[in-house]
Amino acid sequence: MRSGVVPWSPLAGGVLTGKYHRSDLESSSAGGGRSSRKEVAAGNRFLTARALDIAAVVKDIAAEIGTTPSRVALAWTLINPAVVASLVGARTLAQLDDNLGSLQVELTPEQRARLAEASAVDLGFPHETLRRLSSSR
Repeated sequence: MRSGVVPWSPLAGGVLTGKYHRSDLESSSAGGGRSSRKEVAAGNRFLTARALDIAAVVKDIAAEIGTTPSRVALAWTLINPAVVASLVGARTLAQLDDNLGSLQVELTPEQRARLAEASAVDLGFPHETLRRLSSSR
């Protein structure tokens, strides 16, 4: 029996679409009846400096190949052999159409490497110590 992964929120709550910026990391002091953009950003648990760094690479690659950051991010998710499907949160038909366009995106090995480097997880202790010990042999 084979198992697979179905990523939830592969666009990181919209962060990988390019709609957020560094200024969105600042807390909002806006009030009123409707939520401001800052308040919505403040409620996005995916919105971090690291996520914005990854989003910058996604946006750069999207500009290189003439497509949207959403398509690049989803295409990048779908090239992982463990991923069997991806749960997108499209709220409009335009967003769904854009998301489906990811199926036509082809990323070069160099682009894949840039995305992998930008998103690499720092495993910290004790993994870093073990890596250093094994590389010194």
